[in-house]
Amino acid sequence: MVQQTEMHALATAWRALAGGETGDGWRTIPIFVDNPCRLLAGRHFPGNHEALLVGFDRVTGRTADQLPEANGFMVSNVEPPAEFKDRVWFALMRQPAGSLDMFTMMAADVIESLNRASREGQDNLFGLFLGRIQAWQNFMRHSEDGVLSPDAEVGLHGELELLRLVLEAGVPPGKAISVWVGPLGGIQDFRIGTGAIEVKTTISANSFPATIFSLEQLDDDLVRPLFLAGIRLKMDETGVNLSERVKQVSDKLSSDMATLHTFENRVLQAGFSPAMADRYPRRFCEGGARILPVSGAFPRITRAVIRQGILRANYEIDIDLVQTGEISLDSALRSLGAL
Repeated sequence: MVQQTEMHALATAWRALAGGETGDGWRTIPIFVDNPCRLLAGRHFPGNHEALLVGFDRVTGRTADQLPEANGFMVSNVEPPAEFKDRVWFALMRQPAGSLDMFTMMAADVIESLNRASREGQDNLFGLFLGRIQAWQNFMRHSEDGVLSPDAEVGLHGELELLRLVLEAGVPPGKAISVWVGPLGGIQDFRIGTGAIEVKTTISANSFPATIFSLEQLDDDLVRPLFLAGIRLKMDETGVNLSERVKQVSDKLSSDMATLHTFENRVLQAGFSPAMADRYPRRFCEGGARILPVSGAFPRITRAVIRQGILRANYEIDIDLVQTGEISLDSALRSLGAL
């Protein structure tokens, strides 16, 4: 979780470096000297843009076109400071249009992620550095203020609950996290082999409305076997909030640092930043899950049943009214080859 210490240190250093510079180039201050990478808070002039400079002992197999860039920030390979010529340096730098608060949060999170990976080799640390920033790229696409909408919050609760159930069913952690592709923009939330599971979540007690966002989402001509997981949640003060639900899963991954890093990136890509944990006070208890095979008479709209000329569509079904039969999660996972 992002610590206020990192954010405060960055803000203090950037204030100390601001102003009074008329030339071109970098002004920097070393920070967090115990980190496995060399870290410098910096400003680049003449633009006076805030930056975090990270120095690695070595970096292999990376090219400039692989470096992340978004509207609010960019990453670039930079010339090493004179006193640190023995390292390869990269700058995470705020762009003029980028929010300083959001950039500070991102830079602090990157520092903390590197700090927790202190036993990793330098190439792995560089991969973690880029992976975390790429996760922030996706995070920033969700909303301007970094907070999920109430519906998106509920949806993420549901995906995390199914992920927890998948892990408890015995799917190896690395495989379970790798097939969770909803945060990566997958058409279905879990893609396993040639099949998939799409997750829909509701907090409604009297019906289960579920929006299907495309003609492809429930098309088993394209993905087979295909299942729909209906997750029902109930608002209850005895339940867990979004941060606690993330922790339920991360605790199951604590013995595998690489898988834990991947999971943390997926959660960020899904739109949840630990620094925003206090913005999600709602607590939910599990109210049951249904696993429905999507085939045969299952109600859906696909390209096979629409007239020529219709390019795209979304529609709504009531999962409570679907009576085509359901199976256990274990059976679905065996059918998908995950068990």
